[in-house]
Amino acid sequence: MSSTLIKDATVINEGRMQTASVLIQDEVIAGIYTSNPPSAQTTIDAQGRYLLPGVIDDHVHFRDPGLTHKADMESESLAAVAGGVTTVFDMPNCVPQTVTMQALEDKFQTAAKKCLVNHSFYLGATRNNLNLIESLDPNCICGVKLFMGSSTGGMLLDDPDSLKELFRAAIVPVAVHCEESSIINANMERFTAQCGGEPPVQYHPLIRSEEACYASTSKALHVAAGTNVHLHILHISTARELELFGTGPIESKQFTAEACPAHLIFTDADYSTKGTRIKCNPAVKTAADRDALRRALTNGLIDVIGTDHAPHLLSEKQGGCKSAASGMPVLPYSLPAMLELADQGVMSMTDVVRLMCHNPALLFRIKDRGFIRKGYKADLTLVSRNDQGYPLSDAHVPNKCGWTPFDGERFSWKVCATWVNGHAAFMNGKFDKTIKGKPVEFNRL
Repeated sequence: MSSTLIKDATVINEGRMQTASVLIQDEVIAGIYTSNPPSAQTTIDAQGRYLLPGVIDDHVHFRDPGLTHKADMESESLAAVAGGVTTVFDMPNCVPQTVTMQALEDKFQTAAKKCLVNHSFYLGATRNNLNLIESLDPNCICGVKLFMGSSTGGMLLDDPDSLKELFRAAIVPVAVHCEESSIINANMERFTAQCGGEPPVQYHPLIRSEEACYASTSKALHVAAGTNVHLHILHISTARELELFGTGPIESKQFTAEACPAHLIFTDADYSTKGTRIKCNPAVKTAADRDALRRALTNGLIDVIGTDHAPHLLSEKQGGCKSAASGMPVLPYSLPAMLELADQGVMSMTDVVRLMCHNPALLFRIKDRGFIRKGYKADLTLVSRNDQGYPLSDAHVPNKCGWTPFDGERFSWKVCATWVNGHAAFMNGKFDKTIKGKPVEFNRL
């Protein structure tokens, strides 16, 4: 039996911060000690550093299969462990789309060979596969992904009858991208005429507007009312949408909401300097929207922080509102970025852990992960803070796509080590790819 003692860290877990030592034996947390920890084969002196549960990211695009020129399960899982992320739920808009049981199985087989982190995969909902929803194993599949937006081709599904059929059939959470296509299309036509051609990226939040987001989110919640579906609305980007959600324990909510770093950090003023690097769907919007989202991190309206990690090559990000690809790589820096917000007083460090570790585990009913508890899987990350800060640049990103929206910035926080099922997958800037992550199990039946 292998053993590792992470000694004298500041442990952040379940609303508390305390100095403690954590013992890992094989894949699990064997003990948490505030004094007199036992010896172990390996001891990590963590004094002055912070130990958190591994981050659970409910929203990533690893581009595997079919789009592996810009990302794949190995490259993006390397980015994940470099950012303290130990579990990911991957989206279905790859090539071929993950809309069949065979496509789901193929992804699990690929992950077993290539993915360093724990994983599950969404089945993409279409008009032609609603019969599969009831046959999903709720203890093995994270959820169903529903696109109510215009940029996802055959997976667009927004008519009320099909939505109601899906919501009634779903025995797993349904994660929804909400933007109203008819509003977006009308806006694009208007601003294309106004600009005499393709609108520059500064028009992106006017085309994929507040109205488009609110109309779609309110429609999804209205259709879901009266069913038993757990509806999880992804990447909320407007203050107005927050009015549709309630507070309370996450375990008792039928409708939950995710916020992403892009909408918590950037505003429409940043298009002038960041350009298409911050072009994503839904669009980064106003400072008022960003500030409302930040308040929602602590008032109970936002339930989890996911990244919508969506790599593209920089060559694919050229152009304006029509031609530049939407999406950005966020995984390596999502946790440090949120700890920066804690430094700024936006939320506490315990809020960061609640939103990025505990709540995803509770929302999706993940078995034995998301907390630092005896007997739980040893998914852990160790972070440090430096007042001088750590510079970020395209030259040093672990992503296959080779860039970051945070190029040229400096964060005070960095990830020192990440353990996945007790295995040190990342430590002091080096990766160990010899052991892969595992399929996530859920407690739903």
